[in-house]
Amino acid sequence: MVLLAAAVCNKSGKAIISRQFVEMTRSRIEGLLAAFPKLMNTGKQHTFVETESVRYVYQPLEKLYVVLITTKASNILEDLETLRLFARVIPEYCRNMEEVDIVDQAFPLIFAFDEVVALGYRENVNLAQIRTFTEMDSHEEAVAKSVRETQEREAKDLMKKRAKELNAQRREAQKSGGRSGGFGSGFGNSSYSSSSSQSSVMDTPTDTPKPSYTAPASRPSGGGKALRLGSKKKDVDTFVGQLESEGEKVSKATTSLSSTVAKASTPAVDQDGVHVAIEEKISVSAGRDGGLQNMEIHGMCKVKVNDSEYGRIKVNMVNNDKRGIQMQTHPNIDKKLFNSTSTVVLKNQDKPFPIGQDVGVLKWRFQTQDEALMPLSINCWPNETPDGCEVNIEYGLEQQSLELQDVLITIPLPSGVGGPVVGDCDGEYNYESRKNQLQWSLPVIDKSNKNGSLEFSIAGHPDDFFPVEVSFVSKISYCDLQISEVVMLDGEQPVKFSSETLFYVDKYEFV
Repeated sequence: MVLLAAAVCNKSGKAIISRQFVEMTRSRIEGLLAAFPKLMNTGKQHTFVETESVRYVYQPLEKLYVVLITTKASNILEDLETLRLFARVIPEYCRNMEEVDIVDQAFPLIFAFDEVVALGYRENVNLAQIRTFTEMDSHEEAVAKSVRETQEREAKDLMKKRAKELNAQRREAQKSGGRSGGFGSGFGNSSYSSSSSQSSVMDTPTDTPKPSYTAPASRPSGGGKALRLGSKKKDVDTFVGQLESEGEKVSKATTSLSSTVAKASTPAVDQDGVHVAIEEKISVSAGRDGGLQNMEIHGMCKVKVNDSEYGRIKVNMVNNDKRGIQMQTHPNIDKKLFNSTSTVVLKNQDKPFPIGQDVGVLKWRFQTQDEALMPLSINCWPNETPDGCEVNIEYGLEQQSLELQDVLITIPLPSGVGGPVVGDCDGEYNYESRKNQLQWSLPVIDKSNKNGSLEFSIAGHPDDFFPVEVSFVSKISYCDLQISEVVMLDGEQPVKFSSETLFYVDKYEFV
């Protein structure tokens, strides 16, 4: 197969970017692309058209086309496979598929095109390898830079400390008065400067610890040896310390969202005179071969009255739960009325709700080992091969009434074997080399995309890819408790209220 050129053009055939893999003039490639839209037959499902000299293999990308121009003797199946790879490369650099984005990312796209095709022939690469080749990140370089920055910081701190010591010694010399001759003749007297300098040197203790960095002004002792920047063990320790100071957990990194992070990811709600908040957290431990070991959900409903005018109210709820979740009301709430009508009202109806305080009126707890009741199931299949493992992992939304947001599925990877080679992926993924993790992220999982999968290969053993951890947030509660209305006790007048629901992960892992 000889690939002449790869290009992105608009509907009229105007070239946005084009990369020629054989010698072709600009007028020649522009003429071929200008003729391309006129050759397409409307109503037919072909993905290629031919002329007497060349073949166009194309794929629509929203308002644009990605077009491969090949010879007529090329293998159409290989052409289509190459086209699919080009079509996956472009969204890696251009999110909106607009002409402006394509032009802005022209050079990175051309560099990526060169990794796919060389001298007209396709290279045996995949999307992950292309990304690695174009980024050219070096872990060793990052470590070296961090070590150097740490040493420079230590040297600056040491110089500041020595400067403070010298200043303190000068002040002591000034107070003593007798140690430096000619003090009365002025601060600029040379004898004072000389004697104070000598006293500073003489007062310096001989057992001062040896710094890890030697100042350039000092002479190296011995026969011309180079400056020594500290031992290797010290460098490693300081680098690890720097990682820990930046928030990295070097021993074992976890990516599950804590409750604080989960709450922070949900924007604050503008509160009206009455604000009702429903909060749930889930803890799940499941087996890698199926089966739910334990699932536990804790929930609470809070009412906050921001206006004293609305102190005496009742909150009408709709409880659509079919799982038998047991609700427990606060002792000051009328329990019988809630059990019969799902209405929250104070037992003493003459007493108003506290003003400006979050009052917990209802809480619930649900525990089960029925895996059909899990919000999200994960199926991870590592298959051993001669080169390592091929891992297929898929998710399934079990409760289709839920809408899970900011979903992050974290798969641990073996250390010291490099990054994974990712094949098909629904959503986005990110390889965290420091943590030895593959993070699979999906902005939303709902009934429209209730299933998805990720495939990758890497050297390792099947036990290296567990436990798989999951985190998400949702604005729909698991117990399906909804606020229908808030009304005044006197007269049943409706009250304008605001509400928010947060369902988040405390722990969710497959071991």
